[in-house]
Amino acid sequence: MQQRVLRLAIPAALKHLLDIVQILIDMLMVGALGVAALAAVGLSMQFLMVIQALMSVYAVGSSAMISRYIGSGRRHRASSVVFIGMWVALAGSLIIGIIGWIFSADIFCWMGSSVEVIKLGSGYFGILSLGMGLIFLDNLAYNALSAAGDTRTSLAIKIFSAFLNGGLNYLFIFGHAGFDAMGVEGAAYATVCAYGFNVLLYGWLLVRKGGVLGIYPIFSFSDFKRMISIGTPAAVERVIGVTSFLLFVKMIASQGTDALAGYQIGLRIEALAFMPGFGFSVAAMVLAGQYIGARQYDYAYASGVLSTKIAMIFMGGVGVVLVVIPELMIQFFTKDPATMDQAALYLRLVGISQIPLAMTFVLSGALRGSGATKMSMQISIGSLWLFRIIPSYAVLKLGGGILGVYVAMTIETFIKGWLFWKVYQKKEWLNHKI
Repeated sequence: MQQRVLRLAIPAALKHLLDIVQILIDMLMVGALGVAALAAVGLSMQFLMVIQALMSVYAVGSSAMISRYIGSGRRHRASSVVFIGMWVALAGSLIIGIIGWIFSADIFCWMGSSVEVIKLGSGYFGILSLGMGLIFLDNLAYNALSAAGDTRTSLAIKIFSAFLNGGLNYLFIFGHAGFDAMGVEGAAYATVCAYGFNVLLYGWLLVRKGGVLGIYPIFSFSDFKRMISIGTPAAVERVIGVTSFLLFVKMIASQGTDALAGYQIGLRIEALAFMPGFGFSVAAMVLAGQYIGARQYDYAYASGVLSTKIAMIFMGGVGVVLVVIPELMIQFFTKDPATMDQAALYLRLVGISQIPLAMTFVLSGALRGSGATKMSMQISIGSLWLFRIIPSYAVLKLGGGILGVYVAMTIETFIKGWLFWKVYQKKEWLNHKI
């Protein structure tokens, strides 16, 4: 079982790392165009976070069903879920794409952006909106293949896609090899082309014979209802999580520029610690669904425990580094002493909580894999607001400052990890019907 967990987790973790690296490369290239261009693309990334949260409706719903059908040996039924998910993704992307194309300038204006940022951002996000169907289909295909037990293929596709995106950025943004310099819009075109490349490869993999999964053209309304029923709580959880995160950032921003800058740097460094947690979350989600589908409930439970233990070792090791020598990584982002102190404060506190954070990542993944997304939603939202957002606000009102906010955040992480473990131990999720 350990080898199976690692075969799923390591490629998923590496793909997550490449996602982060690709965003950083995009930001570096766009940053050469000026602060306004960087702000425009950065805000667009925030909007995409909300859109990706909405994608959970079909991504998580289809993943839970596909993994269970694969586990029970019903490959054709799993492939029909891909077909249903494809139509849901296309319908959703059409709605989001139209809204993004028509109202992109209004969205940036609502965010209080400058005239230049509105102009650049609306152009960038408008182009992404035209390619929204490719973004939605890429997300569906990745989650579908992962649910079927194949994360290595997605990693291979991501490697080629990242190189393609970087190369096209160079050509389109700055104007090389006969192309006109398109600036920020060139970055958007490069991103859409990379997604198109992904979808072409995923499509070929899914329509060829003998693959682990296919596209079976049968639209089952019962499976459609199950997909929406499973996916909606996951989407609600993530949308509320993203919006609550923005509220949390606003609290930190109230403590000054140094605090906000230090937090942003710390967050980017911590994203590397998320990498193993994300990978083992995928492994737990896939194995929970497949083993439950095969009616091997003891294996379903054991796979989550094993995934959690390995993730705790990896993330706990990273946590030690964050606590002991955070400055070693911070210095690559800034040399300002005040900002470095703020980033170090954040990283030391999140370093302490890496082990319960690993538990949260993996055990919530197992619950979603079983289809018990309402349980995960209730724990995540309840813990976030009762033990982080409200206490942080109270701490600031009482004069506790940024340290008090980070302490509340750390305590909430421990509470959330404990809550997920208690729910997981009860094993009620093993008998969840989909």
